[in-house]
Amino acid sequence: MGKDDKTHINVVVIGHVDSGKSTTTGHLIYQCGGIDKRTIEKFEKEAAELGKGSFKYAWVLDKLKAERERGITIDIALWKFETPKYYVTVIDAPGHRDFIKNMITGTSQADCAILIIAAGTGEFEAGISKDGQTREHALLAYTLGVKQLIVAINKMDTTQWSESRYQEIIKETSNFIKKVGYNPKTVPFVPISGFHGDNMLSPSANCGWYKGWEKESKAGKTTGKTLLEAIDAIEPPKRPVEKPLRLPLQDVYKIGGIGTVPVGRIETGVLKPGMVVTFAPSNVTTEVKSVEMHHEQLQEGVPGDNVGFNVKNVSVKEIRRGNVAGDSKNDPPLGAASFDAQVIVLNHPGQVGAGYAPVLDCHTAHIACKFAEIKEKIDRRTGKAVETAPKFIKSGDSAIVKMVPSKPMCVEAFTNYPPLGRFAVRDMRQTVAVGVIKSVEKAAAGAGKVTKSAAKAAKK
Repeated sequence: MGKDDKTHINVVVIGHVDSGKSTTTGHLIYQCGGIDKRTIEKFEKEAAELGKGSFKYAWVLDKLKAERERGITIDIALWKFETPKYYVTVIDAPGHRDFIKNMITGTSQADCAILIIAAGTGEFEAGISKDGQTREHALLAYTLGVKQLIVAINKMDTTQWSESRYQEIIKETSNFIKKVGYNPKTVPFVPISGFHGDNMLSPSANCGWYKGWEKESKAGKTTGKTLLEAIDAIEPPKRPVEKPLRLPLQDVYKIGGIGTVPVGRIETGVLKPGMVVTFAPSNVTTEVKSVEMHHEQLQEGVPGDNVGFNVKNVSVKEIRRGNVAGDSKNDPPLGAASFDAQVIVLNHPGQVGAGYAPVLDCHTAHIACKFAEIKEKIDRRTGKAVETAPKFIKSGDSAIVKMVPSKPMCVEAFTNYPPLGRFAVRDMRQTVAVGVIKSVEKAAAGAGKVTKSAAKAAKK
C-alpha cells in the first residue's frame, strides 16, 4: 500500500475532564503521529525543566492546544496519527470551549467516538454521574450520527490492574452507553494506561486476565487487544459520492485575471468542470469553469475535498459564505422558508419559548432563526412525544420546534444531507442547544439569475 492509499478517518475523543483524554490522545499522536522528533525533544526538555516530566504526553497536547487557541495556525498534521490501515485525524482536542459547536458545524463528521473513562476510585463515579459532561458529549455524538464507539478504560495502573474493578466499570459503562443509544455488543472495551502506554500500541504484560476486546458488526465479529487495533477495526466511512452535490461556501474570492472563485468543502456528490451549478439561497445559476485543490486542477472533486472553483459571469457580491452550491440538474438546493428540527437544550439559564431568536450555526451559515412554535416535547432516548405544544423548554429537554430563519438560508433534512441538517444554537457566546433537522419547507424558487454561459451549457 502506497503512502496515500490509506483511507482517512476522523475520530472525536470524549470523556470527563480528568479522564486522561489529553494524555491518551497525546500518546497516540506522539507514538504514531505527525509530531517530528525535534519538536518532541523540545517539548520533553521544557516539560522536564518545569518539573512536568510525568505529564509529557498531555504537555505535548497542551502546547499544541495553546498555540491553536492563540490563533497560531499550527500544522494540523500534528493532530494526525497513523494506524496500519488508516490515517486518523483527531477532530477536536477535548476541553476546547467550542468543542460542541465544532462537532456540529464541524469541518468534518467524526466516523467514530473514543470514550475515555478513568478507572480510579471515585473518578469513574464522578465522570459518569448524572450531570456529567461525559453523558452530554456521548449523547451529542450519538444524536449527530456518530454511530461507532470505542471505550478505553484508562488509568488502570492506579487500580493495580484489578480485574474486578475493570468488570465493574464495564458493566456500569455498558448501561451508560446503552441509555445513550449505543449497543455495547458493537463496542470494543480496552483497559489502558494512557500514561504508561499499556494496551495502547502493544499488549500489556500487566493484565494476564485480559483476553482482549471483541465487537460485532454487520461484517461479523472482530477481536483485538490494543486501542490501536480497535481504531484499526473502525468500519470505513462510505463517502456520499452518489448523492446530489452539496457544497457550502466558506469564502468567495475575487482573483485578478481569473474572476470569482468560491471556496468550500464538498459534503456530498461530485463537482466537475463544465457542470452548471445553482447557488442557494441567492438563486444564481452558472457554469463551473475549473476546479482546483491545493493549487492543482481537478477533473472532479469528491466529498471531503476542500476546493476552489472558478465560475463565470458572477460577481463577488452575488454569492457569499453560507450559500450552498448544487447541481442545477439534480435536486438543486433551495432556500428554506421554515424547517422542523429536533432541538436539545444543553445549557440555557432560563426557559426557552416561542419567539426566542438565537443565532444558528449550520454548515457555514450563521443566521438568526426564530423558534416559531414548540410542537412537542420528546423523550431524548426514544424520540416519543411526552407533551404536546409545551409553553417552554429548559436545559435537558428535547423538543420538535418549527424554526423560521430571519433571512434566506439553505438547510436540508438530516436524513438526506447530514452535514446540512445539524446545527448549533448560539446565544450569550456559547452553545445553548443543538438540533437535527427533520423536514424543510423550501422557499419558492422564483426566477433567479441564470448566466449566459449556464444557459449555453444547459443546451449542450
